[in-house]
Amino acid sequence: MATSEHPMQALANFLPEGSFDLVVQYIHHYKVHLTVTKKRKSVLGDYRHAGMGGNHRISINGNLNKYEFLITLLHELAHLLTFEQFSNRVEAHGKEWKKHYSKLLVDFVQHKLFPADIEKALQRSIINPAATANGETELLLVLRKYDVKKNTGLHPVAELPEGTLFTMDDGRIFRKGKKRVKRFECIDVKTGLKYSVSALSEVKIVS
Repeated sequence: MATSEHPMQALANFLPEGSFDLVVQYIHHYKVHLTVTKKRKSVLGDYRHAGMGGNHRISINGNLNKYEFLITLLHELAHLLTFEQFSNRVEAHGKEWKKHYSKLLVDFVQHKLFPADIEKALQRSIINPAATANGETELLLVLRKYDVKKNTGLHPVAELPEGTLFTMDDGRIFRKGKKRVKRFECIDVKTGLKYSVSALSEVKIVS
């Protein structure tokens, strides 16, 4: 099965210690139907507002580490709170959503649920939240350190020195170039063509 519905107590296994009661308060109060799914490439979480007489629905990828699971859940809860206040009258990731998300982060950070490096990286999200996970490059790089199953021998492009040769899944070899906003300009060694590569892409260094 691609998805599984988790009883409230089982949800504790996906969350950082000390956060369970805080999360359950929101789930019970807003009657959230929470689903934990298998890994999805395009999204980490998803929110669907309540229909006529129905429940709010949130799904979170079950392969995330506990800190990333909680942060993703807060992202989706911010959508719920925004819908409760404004319905569909505002942009999905507009100033209203940012306000709710920032407040949730502040509330949870003050309970000291996150390691110091994650808490530090979250400060930028609190000031100006990004609409998508890929917009939080610094935060995601820190969160990757806490993954239980690490990809041995793979490194995020952001951590490689400029000029490093690396290979992607398809076997092509690239040379890392300069940073362009949140991505890196990398050159395909064989063709000389330039590609924009995500800072979060995990690659293998070529000796």
